[in-house]
Amino acid sequence: MLGLAIFLSLVFAGLAARLVDLQVWKHEKYRGIAERLTKRVYFREPRRGDILDVNGNPLATSLPVKRVCADPSMMGRYYGEVARALAPVLKYNETELTHLLHPWRTNTDGSVTARKFIDLRRKVSAEQWQQVTQAMGGLTLEAGRKFNRSEKQFFAALRQRSVIAEEDQLRVYPSGKLAAHVLGFVQEVDREFNDSSVIELKGVDGIEKWFHKQLSGMRGWRVTETDGRRSEVVINREQDVEARPGLNVVLTIDMVVQNILENELAAAMEKLTPKSAMGMVVRPRTGEILAMAVLPNFDPNAPGEFDMDSRRDRIIADQVEPGSTFKIVAISAALNEGVVKLTDTIDCEGGIWYFKGKPLRDHGHYETLNVENVITKSSNIGTAKIALMMGEQRLYDYVRAFGFGSRTGITLDGEVFGTVHAVRDWDSLKISRIPIGQGIAVTHLQMMMAMSAIANQGRLMQPLLVSRLETPTGETFAQYHPRMVRRVVNERAAKETVSALKTVVMTDGTAVKAQLEHYTVAGKTGTAQKPGKGGYTGEHVASFIGFFPADDPEVCISIMFDEPDASKGYYGGQVAAPVFKLVAEQVANYLKIRPDREEVISDTMARRAGNRMRTAAVGNP
Repeated sequence: MLGLAIFLSLVFAGLAARLVDLQVWKHEKYRGIAERLTKRVYFREPRRGDILDVNGNPLATSLPVKRVCADPSMMGRYYGEVARALAPVLKYNETELTHLLHPWRTNTDGSVTARKFIDLRRKVSAEQWQQVTQAMGGLTLEAGRKFNRSEKQFFAALRQRSVIAEEDQLRVYPSGKLAAHVLGFVQEVDREFNDSSVIELKGVDGIEKWFHKQLSGMRGWRVTETDGRRSEVVINREQDVEARPGLNVVLTIDMVVQNILENELAAAMEKLTPKSAMGMVVRPRTGEILAMAVLPNFDPNAPGEFDMDSRRDRIIADQVEPGSTFKIVAISAALNEGVVKLTDTIDCEGGIWYFKGKPLRDHGHYETLNVENVITKSSNIGTAKIALMMGEQRLYDYVRAFGFGSRTGITLDGEVFGTVHAVRDWDSLKISRIPIGQGIAVTHLQMMMAMSAIANQGRLMQPLLVSRLETPTGETFAQYHPRMVRRVVNERAAKETVSALKTVVMTDGTAVKAQLEHYTVAGKTGTAQKPGKGGYTGEHVASFIGFFPADDPEVCISIMFDEPDASKGYYGGQVAAPVFKLVAEQVANYLKIRPDREEVISDTMARRAGNRMRTAAVGNP
């Protein structure tokens, strides 16, 4: 008896020691193992917000889809039957899927482990997922055989839980390529979050990138326990936090105006075959961008199918010598400083003038032009002489005041500064070349905002691309308002410059093809030779920027072509001005802009009255 008592005491002492070891000394280790086996953290990805045009039309949205996953370890030897059922639904080769669903994986070291997770297919529609569940529910396994309770439970788990779906979203752009450079696109990235790997959408370029944080929303999660069959033990659920969807971004872009602009640029691209085309439609008083287009463009639904060149937003990322559109800077500055008046005359030297031993030429053999006609005829010599009256430092100060050499502050990544050299770095020729748009590099957006400043009584506005942020229920979360950067020239100087710019589209001007029937247009052509190694090349950048009604402008429209086919014309007045007219006529009609050419209105009314009288006369002989 004593021996038995000693033996039992030793046994119980050993058990006690083992329990102390397990429950005390190794408690944390085994608790961690148990949690890894039973505790599950499910992340809930928030719905990415929409990008809408100014009227609420969706330009980018997120559709609910499924991410189909599988646990081959729950399939046993029946993985082949599962592969056979799912291959046609998920668009897999059956042999490939059978291999993928094999329950065991051989590692590089020769060891074998169970496969517990396979990502089968992303972006599966609700209809396709329903086909998956039907295929799994209809699995026939060993037909005719009777199963015991354990086997029935195994087959039920195989059908119901070996293939599951997680909530996912598909980013789509309903209008395809429309406003692609403004919108940007997204890509999926793997990210570590709380020791787990999650897949999220990341904004790449455009509004998708600039407002990524606001569009993304806040991730939710659920912390819970599962049993041996991986079913949730709801009573042990610890945390359950809903995802918060992202905000909607409402742009100032009007998709109708955007479509008009893109269609006309596309037609011109086909005719003129330039390297690229750009255009914008802006409200000068507010800086609101109604349309902003670059061709060639890309489809944000499939950005990988297009090269980097097509995805580059040239309006903000490319800098070019602007040519004659830049003459508005020197002329308006000289008028503002009182250096000249519109009626002052300038000797244009018969079309060629030697400055510092280098020739400067005009397109025509002009002798004497007043300041207004310097703009009308786009005289290089006249503009250069006016700039000389200003002096280097004052000219430079106005160039910077108009926003050149600085970013505009548009809510898009990739904007460049342009190139404006400090006066100390100017050679002796710069004072005669910069005023005519040579020896300086600007972006299309900078040039557009400078012209809009002239239209806006001398006030330079920051470009406004986003109107507001909205909650998913449509409530305003943040409102963005027009912002004046600075006054560049006074109202008088701006008005006088507008008066000169009106003559550009008249019979003697360089842009008669930009003339509108019912609206007075003010604008400026540009034909810039492209610089190359050792001098200027034979290639050109042709542009026209104009606004209307000239004295109370509603919109400013810019058109630019890079290297148009010279055989079909390369002057801004030849190739860009006609496209401006086509865009302007449609935009004016869509926006219901009130005509300002009274004589045209009167003539039209008289003509219509005459037509009615003739119709009446014919009807009543």
